[in-house]
Amino acid sequence: MTFSVQVKVMPLKELLDPQGKAVMGGLQNLGLSKVSDVRIGKSISLQIEAASAEEARAIAEDASRKLLANPVMEYFEIAVN
Repeated sequence: MTFSVQVKVMPLKELLDPQGKAVMGGLQNLGLSKVSDVRIGKSISLQIEAASAEEARAIAEDASRKLLANPVMEYFEIAVN
């Protein structure tokens, strides 16, 4: 079976997000002062051949730990559809 898997990779909350800060400054300059924080990350879409959703999730977790996310600076979330 083929599963669609979404991996969301974001900077750790404890770390400075320079891209987010730059976007935040741009939004403030545009008069959008109601926005209180911006974090910039990555959205990765995978098509995984697996026998079950659990196996697809395990493959995506392995890929995320080994390549897609840097555990020193980022965390990831996985959604299997």
